[in-house]
Amino acid sequence: MTGTTAETASAHGTPIPTTVAPQILLINHFKALKLPTFAREYEKVGIECARESVDYARYLLRLCELERIDRERRNTERRIRLAKFPVTKSLDTFDFAAIPGLNKSLVLELLRCEWIDRRENIIALGPSGVGKTHTALALGLAACQKGMSVAFTTATALVHELMEARDEKRLRALQKQLANVKLLIIDELGYVPFTAVGAEILFEVFSRRYEHGATLVTSNLPFDEWTTVLGSERLTGALLDRLTHHVHILEMNGESYRLATSKKRQKHTGKPNSTEKEDAKPI
Repeated sequence: MTGTTAETASAHGTPIPTTVAPQILLINHFKALKLPTFAREYEKVGIECARESVDYARYLLRLCELERIDRERRNTERRIRLAKFPVTKSLDTFDFAAIPGLNKSLVLELLRCEWIDRRENIIALGPSGVGKTHTALALGLAACQKGMSVAFTTATALVHELMEARDEKRLRALQKQLANVKLLIIDELGYVPFTAVGAEILFEVFSRRYEHGATLVTSNLPFDEWTTVLGSERLTGALLDRLTHHVHILEMNGESYRLATSKKRQKHTGKPNSTEKEDAKPI
């Protein structure tokens, strides 16, 4: 007899033997054990192993390997979602030749994410359009792929979120969340000046992460102009003191990649580019 026998009660209370297909029980066990790849692949892999005369141990090994690969993929996808990247970018599409002053070997070394484990920082400095955000997104993606938690935000959005959290009496919970993430990426520091309260509440984020987590900041301003954004020389000095203690600085000076692309497009068509203004927006 195939299948598994189970007993159910009849209307008179007498047990009636029933047969449940082992496939159904297996699927239920796989779901309970959270092994979706086992459930999806066990029959196909079983047929392959039977054809190849593979023993039970290697059959289970193949299923375990497939489950682990699929689980790591799902976990990476989850970390990428939680990071809230505006887009997903890698360095495969980055044009290093357009930014000859950028230390390519350093960027590729940072891609290994060892600096995150050491709780160091990165500051990418340069004008709009040179690839600061692209680089930050690529490093954030690499961190997600290596099993690290990442959060991405712009400086302006972060200050707004912090102010709202303060008004709604949940600032401490948000500060704890930001302090615990392995890599915090703060993009576009320098485009919008902050109020005194906004600057202080942003400083608190940096202060809590100092030597406790890695932080990546992109800015269009050199350090001596950060006071124009933070409004206080004392606060700017204290922030830079913490941020630059263990830091890798990426100098990214050059012509805006988007603006150069727009000019090339206009040259080929002979017509003004209707998206030129949009392309020249800050990263």
